[in-house]
Amino acid sequence: MTKVLLTGATGFVGWPLTAELVCREYGVLAAVRRFSSDFPSEVRQHVVADLLPDTEWLSALTDIDVVIHVAARVHVMNDKVADPLTEFRKVNVDATLNLANQAVKTGVKRFIFISSIKVNGEMTSEGFPFRPDDNIKVADPYGLSKYEAEQGLLALAKNTAMEVVIIRPPLIYGPGVKANFLTMMEWVKKGVPLPFASIHNKRSFVALDNLLDYILHCIDHPKAANEVFLISDGEDVSTTELLQKVAKAFSRKAILLPIPVSLMKFVAKSLGKGDVADRLFSSLQIDSSKARDLLGWKPVITMDEQLKKMAVSPLSVDFVSS
Repeated sequence: MTKVLLTGATGFVGWPLTAELVCREYGVLAAVRRFSSDFPSEVRQHVVADLLPDTEWLSALTDIDVVIHVAARVHVMNDKVADPLTEFRKVNVDATLNLANQAVKTGVKRFIFISSIKVNGEMTSEGFPFRPDDNIKVADPYGLSKYEAEQGLLALAKNTAMEVVIIRPPLIYGPGVKANFLTMMEWVKKGVPLPFASIHNKRSFVALDNLLDYILHCIDHPKAANEVFLISDGEDVSTTELLQKVAKAFSRKAILLPIPVSLMKFVAKSLGKGDVADRLFSSLQIDSSKARDLLGWKPVITMDEQLKKMAVSPLSVDFVSS
C-alpha cells in the first residue's frame, strides 16, 4: 500500500482529497492543526500547530512514500500585513522546502506540490494561453512565493532521489467553494440583476473533481516525475457564460444587463476595485495539453456537471460564509 502524507487535509481541496485517497486504498496520514473525529477511521492524523520554516516532520515522514503538499498561505484580497512577500515566503517557500528536505532524509519517493497559475500571471491575450514553459515574470507576492518554492523543489529533485511534481491550477470551483465564486453563486441564486451581459473574455477554470483526479493520477505515474503541469477543465468560458451556467445549475434564469465593460472598469477603478474588475473582465486561458497528453489524462467531469453538484451541496446551497 502506498502511504501518503497530505498537508492542508481539512481545506477545500484537502478534505475531499483525503476521502478520495481512502477510497482508492492509499494509506493516509493527514497533517492537521488539531485532532478531528470527522476523518474516516482509516486516516491517521499528525498534529502540526503551524506550517513554519522549522516545523519538525521527521516522525511523521517515517515510511511515507508520497507527500502531497496542499497547505499554503493563500492569496488574499487587500492583505493587511506590512510585508506580504515576507509572510508568503515564510510559509510557501521556507516551510515548503523545510518539509521537502526532511522528506528527502526519510526516503520519500515523490513530492507533489500544489502551486498556482499566478506563477504565470494574472491575465492572457487572445491566442496566447499560459503554458508550463513560459518565461516567468511574476509581480504578485503570492505568485512569486509559489514560483520560488517550485524552483527550490526542482533544484532538490536534481540533486536527490526524490521526484517532484508541480501542479498549477487556476481558480478551483466545487462544493464548499468560498470567496468571490461563492458570492457570485449567491447573487445568481437570489435572482439579483447583474451588469454582466456583455463580457466576451475567456477564462480557464478547474473543477474540484478534475483537480483531485489529476493529483491522484500524479501519485505514481512515471512520466509525471519532475514535471510542471497546468491543469484546467479544457472548456474556457466568458464571465457572462459562467453566470449563465451557474443559473442553469440552480434552475434559475440569470438576469444580466448589457452594461458596457469600459464603463464598469472605470467605476471599479474609481472605487479602488480595479483588481476585482480584472478578474471579471480580463482573460486568463491555460494550455493544459501537456497535463493531458503526457499522462494520458482527461477530465472526469464537465463544468455543467460540477456546477450541478455544487447546486445540490449543502455547503453551496446554504452559502456558508468564509
